[in-house]
Amino acid sequence: MKKRLDQLLSSLGYCSRKDVRKLIAMGIVTVEGESRIKPETKVTHEIVRFDGEPLDPPQGMVILMHKPVGVVCSHDDGEGKLVYDLLPNRWRLRSPKLSTVGRLDKETSGLLLITDDGKLIHALTSPRKKVAKRYEATLAQPLTGEEKALFASGTLMLNGEKTPCLPARLEEGDGIHVALEITEGRYHQVRRMFAAAGNHVNALHRSRMGTLELGELQAGEFRILSPEEIARCSTESES
Repeated sequence: MKKRLDQLLSSLGYCSRKDVRKLIAMGIVTVEGESRIKPETKVTHEIVRFDGEPLDPPQGMVILMHKPVGVVCSHDDGEGKLVYDLLPNRWRLRSPKLSTVGRLDKETSGLLLITDDGKLIHALTSPRKKVAKRYEATLAQPLTGEEKALFASGTLMLNGEKTPCLPARLEEGDGIHVALEITEGRYHQVRRMFAAAGNHVNALHRSRMGTLELGELQAGEFRILSPEEIARCSTESES
């Protein structure tokens, strides 16, 4: 689908629409190697170059980030360092804007998806989709031995909730370092589940979401998902 050149570049956060003419004159913006173009020229995404490089992905981009501890999943600058601060500055100017798929609290690290695809955000966060998420927790006290059955029972009630948690799968590890797989996304759910069982989570890390894993990404690093990976996310959310 063709768009005006100035509209395309501004929607991707490269510049304002009024700055496109200047960037063309400087040779920074080209179309199929040609700089004798106008801001209103109708173009397709793949033929435009900015400073000699292909453009960032169009709307529908999905980013997989290894969120560090101490960084906030919010657009509010008053809450401290944001996950968006770890991305290229121009990505914060994209329209539609990028948003996280659910949240990890400030003290939780691990796999976080960020996208401008509102339908995908809804699909992956809807309780009806039951997308599996794996968390690795370090507990304050060893397990008592009753937690695995309790979490799997589907009867665990969280403080302030009216319905029990869906069944969750606990891997007991050494009793202090454990893993929990849940298919919901309630507020601070993993921490509250262990609190309901009389324990406290000292450290929490999300290592998997659906079929997606962090791989070799280090804290603060990110990568753009391939079209095939995005398609798998969409398929999982429909299952």
